[in-house]
Amino acid sequence: MSNSDWSFGGFTMRVMIAGEPVPIDRSVFVDLLENSVVNGRAPYIKALETSKIQYSDLLDLARKAEIPHPLFFAPPAVVKAQLHTKSEKLLQGVAPETFTVNSRTIVKLRGVELILKDLLRKQALARKHDPTLVKNRIVGLLRKPRPTVSEDAAALVSALGLDRDEIRGARKKEAALDLIIERLEANQVLVSRSVRGFMPQLIEVRFSGMTVRDSKVPYIFLAGGDHGDFQEPTGRQIFTLVLMAVLVARGIFAPVSYDANSTAPDAGREYDIVGEILMPAAELQGFTLEELDDVKAAADLFKVTPSAVAVRAMRLGRITPLTANGHLHELKKKFLTRQKPKPRQPKPVNAIKKYSGRDLTTRMLRAVDEHRLSQREFCRVVCLNRIGPSDLGDLKAALR
Repeated sequence: MSNSDWSFGGFTMRVMIAGEPVPIDRSVFVDLLENSVVNGRAPYIKALETSKIQYSDLLDLARKAEIPHPLFFAPPAVVKAQLHTKSEKLLQGVAPETFTVNSRTIVKLRGVELILKDLLRKQALARKHDPTLVKNRIVGLLRKPRPTVSEDAAALVSALGLDRDEIRGARKKEAALDLIIERLEANQVLVSRSVRGFMPQLIEVRFSGMTVRDSKVPYIFLAGGDHGDFQEPTGRQIFTLVLMAVLVARGIFAPVSYDANSTAPDAGREYDIVGEILMPAAELQGFTLEELDDVKAAADLFKVTPSAVAVRAMRLGRITPLTANGHLHELKKKFLTRQKPKPRQPKPVNAIKKYSGRDLTTRMLRAVDEHRLSQREFCRVVCLNRIGPSDLGDLKAALR
């Protein structure tokens, strides 16, 4: 019987190969693609509507979703077993629940699935090729809470070797952010920052970042872009980065979403630990914060956003919720009228350093120099083939 003699029911899809329909199970098609990064693409949606798809479109969807295309022709039981194994492996690095602070945003893993898989791949590469790695002493450091938030904050500051005076003495907030990243990476906590066009997928969800589990090299992924809370980007990233460092120390590995403007009373212990690290209560006592200019001056000193200072001051009882909300309203108005900088495309070597992280990139380049890792594998996993072996000299120069 030829393919054209098949009778197609409501539970069957037709894959058109050289003009002939080949049946596949509709549930297999949906199970493989619905929770992938291509679930919103036109060929997938059209196929669901018509129960038909061109083979070339199926191959393209499979490639973008990183799914072996023969699975589409496999029995449902085989596919379900494969998906179960995939989910177990994927969730080894993060919990399925989103860690939220005053936010209703829920991050579905498919929105960052390829980035998560890529960071897990980089962690595995580091464990395999860097014999100097030791068990990470930051992971779980704050799993058992100390009697007070300030004691938790002091323990993490000490373990990381953070110098608050050095951070505050930085000329710009960008330099302060770099200092915090440097201390995290010195303690084998890898930091990845989003760079559009140099990650394995576009981020189509609004979230703050992600912590990825590993006993030696946990990853922090710091999302960029507009978070919808009217915060200047670098100051917000500093707060977000320290929040995720606290989560690593608490042993919490999950997508992270928080509303940086919220004055709700239930922000949680993690949020207060960050506040104590960046804006210690004892030091904030010396500031008068009733006027917005005073809030901005404090923010400049502590290298955070004025909004973070306003919320912290309110939580400490230094200003009323009414005053805090007034400050936040004024800051929002000013933010909306600001002149937006034009985005610039970074050099590939700088983008790789930012997305893969300076420490991971440096460690794996050392493995290449010591012939423990091939240049080809380095370019594939660390650089996602954005540069070739001939460009490694430029990458080394960018890391100096």
